[in-house]
Amino acid sequence: MAKQHILVIEDEVKIAELIEKYLYLEGFKTSLIHDGTCALDAVNELNPDLIILDIMLPGTNGIELCSKIRQYSDVPIIMLTARVEEIDHLIGFDVGADDYVTKPFKPKELMARVKAILKRRRMPTTAPNTLKAGNIIVDPSEYKVLVNNAELKLTINEFSLLKILIASPNKVFSRQDLLTMTQGKYFESYERSIDSHIKNLRKKLTQADPNSHYIESIYGVGYKFKT
Repeated sequence: MAKQHILVIEDEVKIAELIEKYLYLEGFKTSLIHDGTCALDAVNELNPDLIILDIMLPGTNGIELCSKIRQYSDVPIIMLTARVEEIDHLIGFDVGADDYVTKPFKPKELMARVKAILKRRRMPTTAPNTLKAGNIIVDPSEYKVLVNNAELKLTINEFSLLKILIASPNKVFSRQDLLTMTQGKYFESYERSIDSHIKNLRKKLTQADPNSHYIESIYGVGYKFKT
């Protein structure tokens, strides 16, 4: 079985090499990029299974890169940041990041997040073969969403949220419920990150079908899939 390929985009060489060392010990193939200007070419050429992306990069910063990558790819992205303010994390989620790790970080924590995201990506499902609502079809076994019979590209978190909501129509889920079900109870994250992922999911659904208004906000509580 081929090793999964992780692309690390980090301008601090010592940090990048530390991450590379731990990824090697976990059995991953790794490529390092230290400059934002050539990062997009590397993503296209290498087609990695996951990207670890620093925010503060020379050339093009991580936020811009994440936004550009999301225009054509749903590859999982973990962002690294020295900033601790919630708003900075939410900006990253808004442009499509799957997870955040704040510097300084414990390498083993980063490895745990990498493995958790990749596991969710390939995890076999015990859910029905397909989930349907209106013109939306979710196929968990193929990790695929169709809207009006056209495939819709979603990030891991967007796909997980849609699958959870569409599997239990009209059931209200709190933000904490959704955070735990998508990220796992052992991972710290912001409840408001769910709002960012839902916003991006709604945007993609609306772009695919302007009449799509399935995901309803329940003020002060969370969200439900309205049928």
